[in-house]
Amino acid sequence: MLDILIIGSGGAGLSAALSAKQQGSTVLVVGKSYPTASQTSMAQGGMNAALGNVTPDSIQAHINDTIKSAHGLCNEEMVKQMCEDAPFSIEWLEKLGVPFDRTSESKVAQRQLGGASSKRACYAQDYTGLKILHTLYDNCLKENIEMLEEHLLLNLIVEEKVVLGATFLDIVTGEVKEIKANATIIATGGYGALYKNFTTNSEGATGDGIAAVLRAGGTISNMEFVQFHPTALKSSSTLISESARGEGGYLVNTKGERFIDELLPRDVVARAIFEQINSGEEVFLDIRHLGEEKLLHLMPQEVHLCRLHEGVDPITELIPIKPVAHYTMGGIDVNENLEVTGLKNCYAVGECSNAKIHGANRLGGNSLLEIISLGRLAGNNAVGCDCHHTEIENTQLQQDQEYIDGLFEEYPYEKNFYDIQNQLGVDFYTKAGIVRDNTQLNNFLNELRVIKADLEDMGIGDKNRENNTNLVDFLEFQNLLEVGEVLLDAALVRDESRGAHYKTAFPKEEDKFFKADALYWIEENVLQNRLVKVVN
Repeated sequence: MLDILIIGSGGAGLSAALSAKQQGSTVLVVGKSYPTASQTSMAQGGMNAALGNVTPDSIQAHINDTIKSAHGLCNEEMVKQMCEDAPFSIEWLEKLGVPFDRTSESKVAQRQLGGASSKRACYAQDYTGLKILHTLYDNCLKENIEMLEEHLLLNLIVEEKVVLGATFLDIVTGEVKEIKANATIIATGGYGALYKNFTTNSEGATGDGIAAVLRAGGTISNMEFVQFHPTALKSSSTLISESARGEGGYLVNTKGERFIDELLPRDVVARAIFEQINSGEEVFLDIRHLGEEKLLHLMPQEVHLCRLHEGVDPITELIPIKPVAHYTMGGIDVNENLEVTGLKNCYAVGECSNAKIHGANRLGGNSLLEIISLGRLAGNNAVGCDCHHTEIENTQLQQDQEYIDGLFEEYPYEKNFYDIQNQLGVDFYTKAGIVRDNTQLNNFLNELRVIKADLEDMGIGDKNRENNTNLVDFLEFQNLLEVGEVLLDAALVRDESRGAHYKTAFPKEEDKFFKADALYWIEENVLQNRLVKVVN
């Protein structure tokens, strides 16, 4: 039997694959797209590590900045472990061949990102995530790690709380398949696609792994915490990296006034921009004073994206921006070994997981660190798992085959789910976005539950089995409804403001009641929730 099944082919999945393969395990990486198309490729600014190559720094300062940004909603031991490992993760990536920018002394170059107390983010121009991802993929190919692309996760195969593998839709053929393994690592990314047209995420960030864990009897947590990046292009929601502000860019309103310290944590900056826009001002990123030579050297991608998507030249013009959904801090609840709460032989890592590191607000530069550092940890921990339940006949494959077959039969096609999904993007941004209100949240939650109840009136119009993107979109839409319901319920329960979760009626943090993780699971087909106090 296969030793380790890795679901997700981004930076976290590939890091786990390399670590597990180096220990002699047989590994299969399964992704619904191609590895180089994963969300990791969109990370621009850099990866944190306390190297002190440019300004004085320390691991303790990195730990302190991370905990402060998390607003206390983190496991300090996990934060400590990740920050201590950061220099070794950079060293590991260098050995693999990642082309980091260099100082005049040939050390890895570093820049300052929001919320950091020093220049800590190691970078490769403004293509950091892309270059890391391509390097990981190249090394996986060198190690002959098997890859299976264009397979969409349907469900986990579970017996007596032990995960035996998963079922998948082969997008090319339309077949439903099962893959069994002694251990399963979920690295499927976040759920930013809930904010369709108002997010820097790709349309594939649909919370597939999170929804699958919820259906399988596992636990998810802290789903209310969604980070809004302060600077996305106004028209297209395309990300303009925090490195633009880290290198000295200004935020100005229509009057040309700077209204916020640009290097404060993202939640603070995003709310300040939101307030300006709500008061009738437009907001711009100004990097003109940095000069053409510096911009083209350090931020060539940003310059190109502004010209392409906004029709402005940032070398000579202001960049119109708005804050949009960028990163989801909640996800699959895991313990310190990255094992999924409530399930055995199953691990989760990366943006799909809640490893109690980012808490209420992720520190800029820690996402790439997490997928490398904890990705390697997940791969190491999954080695040696042994499944003793393979002889039990499991009906998951048959159930999923019957469901997919049913979608190709006639159905009462009364509602277009694409129209509904577009409207949900608007509603999540305006009603469960940067600033939240209980009445709006409650009404929206009821509307979402009506949509879930109406799923039988929706379906697919394309009846071709092969390469059916209509089918994939519909399955992803269902996953978004699953995770969206939990997000709204969790946002309602948390009557305080903490990090990225801000309520106008409850503007203060309330440690006595809410310094806790919000856990969610399904029991007898009913969504359950519980707050568990954080112990640091």
